Amino acid sequence: MTPIITLEEHYVSSAVRNASDTDHYAQFPPPIVSKLNTLAAERLQDLDNGHVSLQVISHGPGAQPPQLCKAANDELASAVAANPTRFAAFALLPMAEPGLAVEELERCVIEHRFVGALVDNHTNGQFYDDRKFWPVFEKAQDLDVPIYIHPSYPDEKTGVAAHYRGNYDDRIGDALGAYGWGWHSDTALSILKLYAAGLFDALPNVKIIIGHMGEMLPFQLERVIAIASRFGRQRGLRDVWTQNIWVTTSGMFALAPLACLLQTMPIERVLYSVDYPFSANEKGYAFLEEIKKSGLIKEGEEWEKFLYKNAQELLKVKV
Repeated sequence: MTPIITLEEHYVSSAVRNASDTDHYAQFPPPIVSKLNTLAAERLQDLDNGHVSLQVISHGPGAQPPQLCKAANDELASAVAANPTRFAAFALLPMAEPGLAVEELERCVIEHRFVGALVDNHTNGQFYDDRKFWPVFEKAQDLDVPIYIHPSYPDEKTGVAAHYRGNYDDRIGDALGAYGWGWHSDTALSILKLYAAGLFDALPNVKIIIGHMGEMLPFQLERVIAIASRFGRQRGLRDVWTQNIWVTTSGMFALAPLACLLQTMPIERVLYSVDYPFSANEKGYAFLEEIKKSGLIKEGEEWEKFLYKNAQELLKVKV
């Protein structure tokens, strides 16, 4: 059987659970909460159920202070050390304090052998086009590891969360602001803001991963490329899209967005992922069977790149 690596797969640290006043996961079904809280037997069984060879684990969304980031990373490092052939890890970084985030990224990569970091698409409402955050990306470039930019909840203090509320129950507004829409459009915006601010001119070798079939960008790509040509950047957006960005399928099990993605992105930049435990490994594997039948990705070398070879090359892991 062809090996499988998945890259957007989550847990919640016991240190964060014990310290947090906000439970972002209270509305999720108990089985999902249970899976978020385990880094042992239940997770390993779920990997086997979905035929996943290696799972790259990262913390769930939500900004955390430096001491909790360090505790969460140490907890995850212990889990990887206990199952080194099944788990790898992305670091949780205190992005609100960029200097400390740089230190934590370096510590996790050098000491724990983490394969990069996963960060929220904003921290307390601030996007990373602000140059104070760029040392984190510069350190990732120096270490030759990727930064995975992941959706996060809209910020309440800046009024962004209110933008999604309307003449309906606030729970609907919360869903629209998160997994129903806002997570994805806001993450796409974060990429465009980084481009517009010149991050990819300053750091031409930085590696960025985004999920969910490209966070709506493939559908809009030709339009935004035309507009971005007026931004005065040294590098074109198409060049950045195909050379600095990698895209996973996480949580999007439909052929139409995959077809759109494959028309804009070389297969070498497309990676399979599940978004566990918010999506089930079994559901992801069923989608792989759909892709095979569709012929969107050819069996053989392209298929192997999609399932594991691209991830091996990007993350320097081995299954």
